[in-house]
Amino acid sequence: MAEGDKSGLKRAGVIYGDVGTTQFTCTVTSPLLEQGDYVQVLHEKFGWVLGRVDEIKRKTNLTEKRAKELLKGEEVNIEETILATVVVIGYRDEKGLLQYPRIPFNVGSIVYFATDEFIKKVIGIEEIKETGAYIGRLFKHKNIKIYLDINNMVQKHVSVLAKTGAGKSYLTGVLLEEFLKKDVTAVIIDPHGEYQSLKHPAKKSKQHDEFGVKPMGFASKINMFTPDTELNGGRPLRFTLASMSPRELLNLMNLDARQYLIPLRKAMDLLKTSRQFFDLKDVIRILESEDSPNLSPLIAQLEYMAEMGIFAKKGTKIGDIVSKGKISIINLRGVAPDIQELVVQRLSMALFELRKRNKIPPLMLVVEEAHNYVPQQGVAASSKILRTIASEGRKFGLGLCIISQRPAKIDKNVLSQCNTQIILRVTNPNDLRAIGNSVENLTKGSLEEIQRLPVGVALVTGGNMSLPLFVEIRPRHTKHGGESVKVV
Repeated sequence: MAEGDKSGLKRAGVIYGDVGTTQFTCTVTSPLLEQGDYVQVLHEKFGWVLGRVDEIKRKTNLTEKRAKELLKGEEVNIEETILATVVVIGYRDEKGLLQYPRIPFNVGSIVYFATDEFIKKVIGIEEIKETGAYIGRLFKHKNIKIYLDINNMVQKHVSVLAKTGAGKSYLTGVLLEEFLKKDVTAVIIDPHGEYQSLKHPAKKSKQHDEFGVKPMGFASKINMFTPDTELNGGRPLRFTLASMSPRELLNLMNLDARQYLIPLRKAMDLLKTSRQFFDLKDVIRILESEDSPNLSPLIAQLEYMAEMGIFAKKGTKIGDIVSKGKISIINLRGVAPDIQELVVQRLSMALFELRKRNKIPPLMLVVEEAHNYVPQQGVAASSKILRTIASEGRKFGLGLCIISQRPAKIDKNVLSQCNTQIILRVTNPNDLRAIGNSVENLTKGSLEEIQRLPVGVALVTGGNMSLPLFVEIRPRHTKHGGESVKVV
């Protein structure tokens, strides 16, 4: 009997054929072995080594001709073998370092199902409860809880990527709940108004007991600001014109600076010298006094901006928005796309500048639908500042979490700056290519597996994870606010 059998391990297969140091093939002897399972093999020199099943296929002797005979009802002897390709993860040496075996396994070595303790030891999974965010458990391993280091996430940025309906908003809600429990300060750009549900506890389910979490709400730790209080309620979000240059205002309105820059600058300079506070209506009055038909397009655009109510004589103070240990939701539901870009730009710039001077506490800026605010192609008003935060924010304690259903449409430089990446189901070829280019140590089998992930399972890579892991996301403490509207 093999040594592994004496240890009570369950056999999964036997190594055969050509054997490398990074992967091997084995015949499968257990019907329970599936793609993605962890296995362990005893190496004659390095001891127990961990691997992961990257691919499983069934090899048979059934030809097309014999298949036709089978259809005719003739008796056909079918021989088949199930084969698995295993990617070698490695082992821990005497110093506790993860190493790869530099000598191939012996042909005929028994492959066993890996134990939970061995998986945790080799991969380096730790329950960092004090500084960690509990997001779920290792897929198919109920006793291995997965924690992401919150300090690492804030210092080195995060991305949450998935196709529509795969659960990215639900997962983001899980992260935000962990921030709230650990008194992490955060600001959320919420284009659809789906994160207000963090105030309310979820309905109790069996899953809550399975994952060891309880329904609870965080109403006392949630603030909500919006440009449209009539639609969304909450506190008003306003900016002052004093913080805007005439050129920025024209860019926002998509007007020709060569034609309108001088009269707009003249009007704004006049107001700045004559009064402390002014708004768009004051600018419009001065331009109308010029009595020039050439200024009609400019006045019309300014009137449109004034109706949006985003500019006021007194703006919202960043100190009111950023509250230590709390989360502020910037609800942009129903707000025009160009105004949304302006809000993200002005708010991001203020957060970055104030963090540089240590005027506000360290925080995480969470940006939903990030492809709209920092696109790979084209330019958004908010692109430049978000790129700056991605490259420099970590120096000043300003973390960035970008969430998107279209990874291929996000600025590649921003995506590459995200050290922790959480990827749910993605099927678009361009998006898969973007993920493959930005995630290290991702095998071909894992990339294909992303296309078939069930809802609620994510690939987590980077941060305090030494290897990409498939994680079953825990149920939320709070009510989920991102459900699709049912027509029937």
